[in-house]
Order: sequence, then structure tokens, then C-alpha cells
Amino acid sequence: MGAIEDIYADLETDVSEEEFREAVEEKVEQMGGLADEETAAMLIAHELNEGEVETVADIEPGMDEVKFLAKVVSIGELRTFERDGEDEEGRVLNVDAADETGTVRLAFWDEQAESIADGQLEVGEVLRIAGRPKDGYSGLEVSVDKAEPDEDAEIDVQPGEGATVDSLTMGQSGVSVRGIVLDTESVRTFDRDDGSEGRVANFLLGDETGRVRVTLWDERADRADELQPGTAVEVVEGYVREREGDLELHVGEEGAVEETDDDVDFTPETDPIDGVEIDEVVDLAGVVRSADPKRTFDRDDGSEGQVRNVRIQDATGDIRVALWGEKADKEIAPGDEVFVADAEIQDGWQDDLEASAGWRSTVVVLDENTGAGAAAPDDGAESANKDTGLGAFTGDASDENDTAASDDSVADGAGETTADGGATAATAEAVEFTGTVVQTGDPVILDDGEETVQVDTDATLTLGQEVTVRGTVNDDRLDAEDVF
Repeated sequence: MGAIEDIYADLETDVSEEEFREAVEEKVEQMGGLADEETAAMLIAHELNEGEVETVADIEPGMDEVKFLAKVVSIGELRTFERDGEDEEGRVLNVDAADETGTVRLAFWDEQAESIADGQLEVGEVLRIAGRPKDGYSGLEVSVDKAEPDEDAEIDVQPGEGATVDSLTMGQSGVSVRGIVLDTESVRTFDRDDGSEGRVANFLLGDETGRVRVTLWDERADRADELQPGTAVEVVEGYVREREGDLELHVGEEGAVEETDDDVDFTPETDPIDGVEIDEVVDLAGVVRSADPKRTFDRDDGSEGQVRNVRIQDATGDIRVALWGEKADKEIAPGDEVFVADAEIQDGWQDDLEASAGWRSTVVVLDENTGAGAAAPDDGAESANKDTGLGAFTGDASDENDTAASDDSVADGAGETTADGGATAATAEAVEFTGTVVQTGDPVILDDGEETVQVDTDATLTLGQEVTVRGTVNDDRLDAEDVF
């Protein structure tokens, strides 16, 4: 074989050898004799190979052109549309294709779309595809320039397979996932660039492998109001995006959330409380030891905010959790078992760490309706591992006082413990705090711009008044002996 034949034989291309030779001759002529046929053949081969990717996961929006293999897993319907300035209608048909690393949506146009609609393509076929990737409405999409069947290629993907939470990857589309609704959020509206109003809502979905935030758009957003925690559902035709470093499953006009009778369990993997560090984002689970009343406050922009503090305990320790916004309205009481996802660890009062559950967090009250599994406690060093599960909880609500009494640490570590887990005023260390009154009544709330403190006092105070209080700490409250 000659040099040109050898170079062509190493190519994986749908260009015929005759077309390849013609391209080589044109390249030699373009370069004015500066390259021989072998050099020109190598240059053409490089151009033909440019854009080839190993897997679907390697495809990224913005690439000029990509070439890859993928198996057809679903075929959509032919749709027509009007092109600007043209009388003839355009046609488009979407096909979902996948390999072992992920799923991608293929957009076929006009004659190609019609031939597929006429039955020229079947689910299960492996295609060799060339096209231009972009960030489409439903995730990663490739506008197909050419696609041909490859009967010799094998891809280990079964059409119709459902995904699990831990198998989701960025850019997937046409995803179906079964799980349990752990928590829902209310519908929010926003203004689009074109002046129209958009609607969005979220809920948290969990299965045996993990949990994921599901985002519902426009007409699909109403499903968040219809779903109840503990309901088993299947998310159909979803697509995967990334936000703040986390994957989210999105549901648009082609997707749906359907209730199912399937049995699905959710066992949260959580971080031990005694191992959390400042600025970490963690998942926590435990029994509620105390729950303070909700309080409201005015933000700098004039809007009103709300927050509620609860203290939860697992087998390794306890921590105060600040519930912000709608999460402050949750019905949570001492003795409840809760799961807090994506909480940020911050500096709390008296240098005690606290967990902040803000907009990106999820708070779930666990009961028999959630389908959450509880593994048996694991004694020894394993209790400090990330997978503490619900078996690491301290016990039922009836055991709460006994557990607290046997623990050397009480709220904020002040003083000795009594039979009911409180701190004796005689031995508790006196503390002092200066702040502005942001809530009157029982308790009084003081805020110094960085921290808030709940104060038990009989003193008559007014909103906006700046005071200093001195006293002892008991169950996250400062029992004020002096107010000045």
C-alpha cells in the first residue's frame, strides 16, 4: 500500500477513498508545491479527525463540530415550524441517543427528519454522528449534519432504562428517575428578557442512591403544589443542569412528574455533627432537642425576612440550625427526626458553630410517610464516617431528656447539667452581649449585625433600642440578670 492508502486506512470517516484522494490533490495545489502528497494527506486526515470525541460525556456546548458514536434510545415526533422570510415550513425531529457515559439529544432537520418519521431509524440502532453541539432548551443538544448506522459498533446501553440519582451526569436529556418526594417549595415568578412572565418551583427527590433537586418550569411548576412529601413519583423526560456546583434535574414542557405505585426507599447519607467545620456545606440528620419560635426582621432593602432556630442532635453531638425564609414555617417540634441537606456551617454565638439552612438547603421532617430507611447503629469508629444514616440518631422523643442528661455538653457548653439537661445557674459562666432589639416579647431577640441572641428578661424594651445584657446561657437562651 502507498502512503495515501495507509493514512486513509487509519481514518474512521464516512468520506470515501476517492473523495479523500481528490481532497489531497486540491491541498497540494493550494499549497503551490510546498507539500507533497503524503504531507497533504496527513493534513486532510487531521482535518477529518478534528472534533472526534471519545464519549458523549466529552461533548460540550460551543464546540465547532463533534463526531461520535451513540445508540438511539428514543425517537420523538416530527414537528413543523415557520422559517423567517420563507414560505416553506421547516421540519425537525428529536432523537435521544446515549452511550455508557451519558445521553444527548439529536436534532434532525427537514429531509433527514422526514425520513426518520417514515421509519428509516429504529430504537437500538448505533449511529456514527457528525454535528454541532449547543446548549438547547432541554440540555445538551447536537444539531445533526450527518448520521449513518454503524452495525459493527457495540454500546452497552439498554433503551428504556430508568436512571438513578447517582447516575445523573451533566448534559443528560430524556432522563427518567423514580424516587420519593422529600420536600417541596412554592411557585415563584420572574420576568424574562422578552417581557413575558416565567414560573418556577422546586422539590427534592430521593432514591436508594441519593437525592437531587428537581426544578419545574412554567406550566410544570404547579406540580410542586400538588405533591406531598412521601409521595413516590417518576420524573419523565427530564434534563440535567448544574447550579452552584451541584447537579439539578429540570422538567420543561416535554417532561412530567407522575405518581407511581413503585416502592422506593431513601436513606440519607449524612455528616457527623462533631466533624463539621466552618464554611463546609453538609448534610445533617438528627433528633430535634429544642425549637425556638419564629421571628421576623427587616432587611436592608426594606423587605421582611424570617428565621427560626432549632437544635438537632445525632450520636456524635448537637448543633443549632437556623431555618431561613419559608423553612421557618415548617412544623418542627422537639422529638422530630429531621434531615437537613446542603446546610452551610458558620460561626455562631459564643464561637459555637451553627448550620444555616438557606435557599439552597432542604429541611425534611422524617416519618413513616417519607419511605426513609433507618439502618441499625454502628458502634465504634465507624460512627464518625459520613454515612451516619438515621441509625445514628439518639433515640425516640421519649428518650430525649435521658440522652441530654447523660451528655456532658449542654446548650453552648455552659455550666453543669441537671436531670433535665439544663445548666445550673450557680455554675454557669456569665456572658455579656450588646445588640439592637429586633423582636420584643418572649423571647427578646438582639442582633449585633453578625449574630442574633434570644434573651429571657422581664425588662420593658422597644424595637430598635440598643442594650447590653448580662447573664447565663440555658438551652440557647441568655437568662438576663442585668439589662443596661
